[in-house]
Amino acid sequence: MSIVVNEIFGPTIQGEGPSAGRQCAFLRLGGCNLSCHWCDTPYTWDWTGESDEGIAFDPRKELNNRDVDGVLGELLALGAPLVVISGGEPLNQQRRLRPLLKGLREAGVTVEFETNGTVVPDDEIITGGIRFNVSPKLSHAGDPASKRIVPAALRKLAQTPDVAFKFVCRNTADLDEVALLEREFGISPVWIMPEGKNAAHISQHLSSIADEVVRRGWNLSTRLHVLAWGDKRGI
Repeated sequence: MSIVVNEIFGPTIQGEGPSAGRQCAFLRLGGCNLSCHWCDTPYTWDWTGESDEGIAFDPRKELNNRDVDGVLGELLALGAPLVVISGGEPLNQQRRLRPLLKGLREAGVTVEFETNGTVVPDDEIITGGIRFNVSPKLSHAGDPASKRIVPAALRKLAQTPDVAFKFVCRNTADLDEVALLEREFGISPVWIMPEGKNAAHISQHLSSIADEVVRRGWNLSTRLHVLAWGDKRGI
């Protein structure tokens, strides 16, 4: 069994959401079904230069077919108590990930998926010790709503026992979009994160939304990894 891997790195920290600050390792998979303009990992999917970076990355350099047992061994050797599986969109490979998840859980490692909420998770991967950090994309991401909002996936994810919904926002208009999704799909808990690939943009967007996030009773996250290391890969 093989999976398409972009990079493995750690130990580092989870920079976002409810586990922000926790020591972890990252398994970043290749491929995505969305094309967000501001994506901070376009090297996992952008082969034509669609993102704001305007760079056409080479899949022959960025993606590797890796044996699941080898990936498991590499992750366990990093010694982190938490493994974050990100992308791209990792749930596109969820069936091939089952033996990896089993091995991590048997070793006592907690797992978090970072997913865009457009893929319905299989029942087989909804189990103890696996969290879903769901980040539905808002209109400023650039894709049409019919592509980035998948009701069946959001409803299924909202019913999973360990889930958080994390939204990238720039201003209060974005928060209004989040409120509509919250009401329509019953998603909870809600975490709001400022968009930004550098400390200046994160600080700007954070200050513009913080008061309103608190007023609405939601949770607020920054991006610790960017504040610590900037827009660097594999840290």
